[in-house]
Amino acid sequence: MRVALPRWAGTLAVKAAAFITVMCCALAALLGVLVHVSVTDQTVGQARALALSRLKDATTAFESGDTLLPGAGVDPEGLPERLRRLAAAGQRGTMVDVHQGRPTMWAAGPADRGRTLAVAVDYSQQARTIDALDQSILWSSMLAIGATLLVGAFAVTRVTRRLHATARVARRISAGDLDARVHDPLARDASRPHDEVAAVAAALDSMAASLQGKLLAEQRFTADVAHELRTPLTGLHAAAELLSPGRPTELVRDRVAALRTLTEDLLEISRLDTGRERPALDAGHLSSVAERAVRAAGAAAGAETQVRVVRDVYVETDRRRLERVLGNLVANAHGHGRPPVVLTVDGPVVSVRDHGDGYPEYLVAHGPQRFRTEGGATGHGLGLTIALGQAEVLGARLEFANAQDGGAVATLTLPQTPPAPFGAHAPARIMPAPE
Repeated sequence: MRVALPRWAGTLAVKAAAFITVMCCALAALLGVLVHVSVTDQTVGQARALALSRLKDATTAFESGDTLLPGAGVDPEGLPERLRRLAAAGQRGTMVDVHQGRPTMWAAGPADRGRTLAVAVDYSQQARTIDALDQSILWSSMLAIGATLLVGAFAVTRVTRRLHATARVARRISAGDLDARVHDPLARDASRPHDEVAAVAAALDSMAASLQGKLLAEQRFTADVAHELRTPLTGLHAAAELLSPGRPTELVRDRVAALRTLTEDLLEISRLDTGRERPALDAGHLSSVAERAVRAAGAAAGAETQVRVVRDVYVETDRRRLERVLGNLVANAHGHGRPPVVLTVDGPVVSVRDHGDGYPEYLVAHGPQRFRTEGGATGHGLGLTIALGQAEVLGARLEFANAQDGGAVATLTLPQTPPAPFGAHAPARIMPAPE
């Protein structure tokens, strides 16, 4: 089973800090062990040489019958059993042990009649030296690790700060702010070598500029085409009105009307694409706005829509834009779904549902796309695109989903504080409907 880690554990700064800490600890441990082993071997070697030298002097005095020096004796108390057995075998040896509560370096060798001649040398000073060395290695390693972490954190933070700035700009661009740029200082200075973050920032700025240019060109093209079509369409409509009554005339007028509607939709999309549209706020009951939108859409579609009011609210919003959004949702439900089509008002939330095959997968995942329809549907895919754009002008959230038991569900959630129009200072709020 994978251990669930907190989100902050996945950041680059935490990973870099963990890597630096592990590497510093490993390096400090390696150097500490090497220094400890080297100094300990040297210290023990000096104490062993001193003990063997005193054992040699004690052996000479014992064989001559002289008095043994202090610290030397035959079968002394406290002699380690391993040294005693070694001397009994006729060999000399040394060993560090605790004698009378103090570290002692023992040196022992064989004497007469199976006895052992041993010398005890005080090893306290050497033991304290090694302990002090270990403490110094520990504290110096901790200080080195702390200093390395601070320097590493400073260096990594500078990189992650630039990465976070690049990510924020990328999110702004994906949200529709095509003017957003990283402007990384290192990327703008051609005299300095560029790191990977500067390369990413420069690539993102270049991509944003290219994307902005292409989208602006597309918006200008859409607006220019729509404007250029209005004049010949006006003449074509006037000419169609002069035709004599009959089935061919009806077909011509119907196609002219459809082309005029398409042109007006293109003009509306081009205005929404500029991002300069602002709502004209006025107040009213949300249920009344919904009923007017349903009547207009039902009259155009020639079908009925059920209106359910769970909880009515008094809203301050742009009623014309709100009716446009709801009308497009209802018209789309009648045009691409199956009855019954139900519009439900539940406070600031309005949902439109049909009982057809539901929205296509691409629309649920990525939202409506102009001039794209699937599943044999007719139309140009502009109705939902306009509804989404007008909802953004209102500051509302429009979501598309499919019901579990079948059918498409569009949910419009009005904001508690609608966007302020030009010249407004105190934005209005959604209030409960008066009795």
